[in-house]
Amino acid sequence: MGNVAACPNNSSIRAAVDGGLKTNGHHQMTTKADLNGCFQMPLHYPRYNKSDYEKMPEWRIDGLLKEYGLPVGGDILHKRKFAMGAFLWPDQLN
Repeated sequence: MGNVAACPNNSSIRAAVDGGLKTNGHHQMTTKADLNGCFQMPLHYPRYNKSDYEKMPEWRIDGLLKEYGLPVGGDILHKRKFAMGAFLWPDQLN
């Protein structure tokens, strides 16, 4: 899967994050359907800079945001601004 889920109110997700063990000690399978509505942290943080986001096509921004569980509506300018705010450090925004 390659992602870490963060949904503290969902016991099946919490079990997956804690090594996939239920309280009775058995492993539990977690599917993508279990992760819907939860923030998903891929193992690798995006390594784009501001100019990359400014040139990035909409389909790639959509995919990147979706990969992190952050689907955003609006036009391409709104999505770019959101992605830069989410993935760039403050000193990289200038």
